[in-house]
Amino acid sequence: MKARPTSSSMALFIGRRYCSKMPLASQHQRFCCVGAGASNQPPESLKEAESLAPDQVETLRSIYMSSSCSISYKNTGGLQITGGRGSRLIDVYGNEYLDTRNNVAHCGHGHPEIVEAITYQMKLLNTNSRYLHPNASLLSQKLSNLFPSSSRGDADSLAKVFFVNSGSEANDLALRLARAYNKKQQNNVLVQKDKQPKQCIITIDHAYHGHTLATLDVSPYKHHQGTEITECPAYVKRVPYPDMYRGAHSNCKDENEATEQYSAYVEDACQEITSNGDTVSAFLMEGGMSVAGVILPPKSYISRCVRAVRDAGGLYIADEVQTGFGRLGKCMWAFEYSNDDSDDDDDKVLPDIVTVGKPFGNGMPIAAVITTPKVASAFESLGVEYFNTFAASPVCCAAGLSMLHVLSKYELQKNALEVGSLLMKLFSEVKARHGWIGDIRGSGFFLGIELVRNQQTLEPATEETSFVCSVLKEKYRVLTSIDGFHENVVVVKPPMVFTKEDAVEFVTCFEKCLIDLPAIDKLHQLGKTPT
Repeated sequence: MKARPTSSSMALFIGRRYCSKMPLASQHQRFCCVGAGASNQPPESLKEAESLAPDQVETLRSIYMSSSCSISYKNTGGLQITGGRGSRLIDVYGNEYLDTRNNVAHCGHGHPEIVEAITYQMKLLNTNSRYLHPNASLLSQKLSNLFPSSSRGDADSLAKVFFVNSGSEANDLALRLARAYNKKQQNNVLVQKDKQPKQCIITIDHAYHGHTLATLDVSPYKHHQGTEITECPAYVKRVPYPDMYRGAHSNCKDENEATEQYSAYVEDACQEITSNGDTVSAFLMEGGMSVAGVILPPKSYISRCVRAVRDAGGLYIADEVQTGFGRLGKCMWAFEYSNDDSDDDDDKVLPDIVTVGKPFGNGMPIAAVITTPKVASAFESLGVEYFNTFAASPVCCAAGLSMLHVLSKYELQKNALEVGSLLMKLFSEVKARHGWIGDIRGSGFFLGIELVRNQQTLEPATEETSFVCSVLKEKYRVLTSIDGFHENVVVVKPPMVFTKEDAVEFVTCFEKCLIDLPAIDKLHQLGKTPT
């Protein structure tokens, strides 16, 4: 098999790579991730595409696709991935890569049971969502049943489902639902106002909620990039993200103090909005903030924020696009993570609206908004039909049903908790041996490893993080992701079938990269690693 060319900048650092001794099939056998594989003979319609040489693929993309559509690892030669099994991706040269970063293929790449369900349904029918179909009806029930019931009654239970195609669409629709509910509430208030009040959204700094115009408004992460949108519009109130490591209140003595300090910003925002005669439409937050560098809020932070928002008449929207479906191991949904274990059911927070996306179809384009009957009723009262051509298509719903089935059958949430705990332990041991790791945080298969040049000053090791991720890919064939405000956090969010053997291989290779870290002047030759 021809070896993939290595970029000249990386040639400085490449040596013999570490290889796992355990065959891929045996690693993933218990999760049924290894099927018969794809046919060696592509259909006639794909033969031309499969015959393209790698340089032709890259040339055609550069000519006909916008450069704004980024390519991972472009600085060391983009990967042409043509296959995948379990926690491994396979490039055009047949090289296998351990995937620690892909939370889209939730139950593993090419899971045979999910492939079978999709193929079976595609042979029968795939059409728009106006027709009755058992897949959509059953999937809506199963999705709703994954949420805890509300102690406030059926009207506040998450019992109404809207299917969409992506996380961006889900969050866009969630904002519409909140606006509709807020409008109905205002119509019920018989108070003469001198001006039309603004419906305000409270969002978290460095959050990302999607690429539509509405979701970009509430995504400060994007405001720090480029010049398309440089700040939140007037109706959006941005509050600091609750980072207990290097945030505005990183010197708090414990989680309770951090909760008090960070939640005060949301309470103040509610006060400011209402005192100006405007209304709080919604508080929108990721249960676990990925692009911010894996930020899980301190205990009771969300419940305290939500209390203030609801007192001001607003709704709580939980963005679970990155973190839903058991990824944190401890809980099915990230919004549950910051509940205090000693809280009564009445004190445990339950969102008014939840959005799910990426992992829902194990790679198929299906996402959803789950809300309460009272919020759905407010939207319905506006008299506007909600129709989405491809959402709830029979094939995408088949993918969703199969993903939920595999998630439960193979106890993948439990696997996330167990293997995620092992990863935390292994990285903690590496931290004790090396000074490059400043913080290890997260839960399950949602972890952040923050690299610093100095553990006292917390100077971000931005260039070193790019180096580590590039060498992991080039030398050890391990794929990772970089996030965080300073781009110095290695984000670990692998397929849920990631095994203990995968964890050992990953951390072993990671530590070797730390040992290999060269002088700073060599890092400039590598440049930023886009992941």
